[in-house]
Amino acid sequence: MQIGGLKEKLIAAHKAGIKRALIPAKNYERDLKEIPKEVLDHLTIIPVQTIHDVFAEVFKRG
Repeated sequence: MQIGGLKEKLIAAHKAGIKRALIPAKNYERDLKEIPKEVLDHLTIIPVQTIHDVFAEVFKRG
């Protein structure tokens, strides 16, 4: 499932000091080119497809 306003959401996350963002894989493939380089340089963006992918990232050990 895709989300709208990804560019604005990631810019806001960057301004808030967020270092890692999970986004729908479809947005990753389609919308990443719209994100400013400054934001991409400071955010680790992780594409996810299912809630299981989200849990795996959120509860990753290490």
